[in-house]
Amino acid sequence: MQSEGLKIILSGPSGSGKGTIVKELIKEDFRLSISATTRKPRIGEENEVHYFFKTVEEFEEMIEKDELLEYANFCNNYYGTPKSFIDKSVEEGKDVILEIEVQGAMQVKSVYPDAIFVFIMPPNFEELKSRLIGRATETDDVIEVRLKRAEDELQMYREYDYIVINDRLEDAVDHIKQIVQAEKLKSYRYKSYIENMLKK
Repeated sequence: MQSEGLKIILSGPSGSGKGTIVKELIKEDFRLSISATTRKPRIGEENEVHYFFKTVEEFEEMIEKDELLEYANFCNNYYGTPKSFIDKSVEEGKDVILEIEVQGAMQVKSVYPDAIFVFIMPPNFEELKSRLIGRATETDDVIEVRLKRAEDELQMYREYDYIVINDRLEDAVDHIKQIVQAEKLKSYRYKSYIENMLKK
């Protein structure tokens, strides 16, 4: 019945576990939107698999050509979502996950108000700090910047349709799958289907 896929926006502070949740979801029938960024690849990250890694010049050219659904500058690096990948995936009937910063999510909301917006939260700030330190990928200064940013991001929760507290990974993943299933059963999505049934 439903030919077009859903757009699922996942946001949350660094260390909330967005990436780990996404890894679990894409093992099933979800497609991950690949973002573009100017930050350097971390160990194990591959171009056009984890991100489209761009120079600042290349990224700014994409901005000028209006090729990005949204973009933001975070910790002195650009992050953005190429439009073409999203549009093609949804047309193919795939449910697409966009893992993006809060600032970028608000830009997406103005373009795709029908998207599903989910905010991923850590159980508390102590756990958030522990996760950031445990990653061992950033300096203490960057960790402090991310913690301060998390405080600002948490105040944006009202802009989201759903809140998922990532205390236990399996539960968080299940909650998101339940959200998507419920969204697919909303009455307005059956408008054309029912209208066709009523034609005699």
